[in-house]
Amino acid sequence: MNVLRGIKWPYALIALLAVAAVAVGALRPQLVTAHVSSKKLGATDRIKQSPPPALFTAAEIAGIGTRTDAQRTKADALFAQWKKAHGTARDDKAFAAWAAQQVPAPPTAAQRTAELRKVQQLAKTRTAAGKRAATWLELHGKKDIWKLYLHDQRELVPAQQGTAEKAELKAALKMAKTISDQVAAADKQPAPYVLDPTLRPEKHIKPGAKGPYSYPSSHAARAAAAVTYLSALSPHRAEDYRWMQDEVLHSRLYMAGHVPSDITAGTLLGDLIGDYELATSGR
Repeated sequence: MNVLRGIKWPYALIALLAVAAVAVGALRPQLVTAHVSSKKLGATDRIKQSPPPALFTAAEIAGIGTRTDAQRTKADALFAQWKKAHGTARDDKAFAAWAAQQVPAPPTAAQRTAELRKVQQLAKTRTAAGKRAATWLELHGKKDIWKLYLHDQRELVPAQQGTAEKAELKAALKMAKTISDQVAAADKQPAPYVLDPTLRPEKHIKPGAKGPYSYPSSHAARAAAAVTYLSALSPHRAEDYRWMQDEVLHSRLYMAGHVPSDITAGTLLGDLIGDYELATSGR
């Protein structure tokens, strides 16, 4: 059973660690408290401290998968061109510049306005449960979820291989954030809640504010990079990874962090990065 799909912790190892932590805490509370406070929590511990609420239903996220699949196909074709010209040698600087150029030009003002209306309509369907789900996904959908998935797989492979895979996933996530942030800063497309502050009143957007910029979506880029990479390592779990990707992307539309074109552009970029990481690592 999948930890995040079932909203339960199926990992025997994590469960045992949790029980052990409670037992040790009861015996040596001062020592444990001091140790935890001085240690930066990893992805597993962060999610243990903030387990997922009930996430969006299959019906709610149904439309996202079609968009992401289309970007996957497009990215594979584009990356084949890069690979033909550059092989599998690692050149992060050159690849980053090339990948940024593959992100389509942002939508016109009229197109973005039409997309904003869709986000405004979606916002009218918000519920307390939906907000809880979206908040959790926004927080942990950047890195923690993907690192936790890999952590689960690393228990089944030799330590050296697991260490390499951890470094590769980290590199892919970092590159996805870096490039998406750079493109967003250049294209300067305001987030939906900047265009319409009523969509996220808790953000306290100042009148006349331009940023933050949302094209392409950094969440989408990182999710796509992670799913492409993780699916190659564990094809039998690809469906679960794609399900979680859809959850994360829907949450970004649900809470007006992005419009659909932000999501598709970020997904294309992330898929390219995932392909690059797999090729250069020999996987």
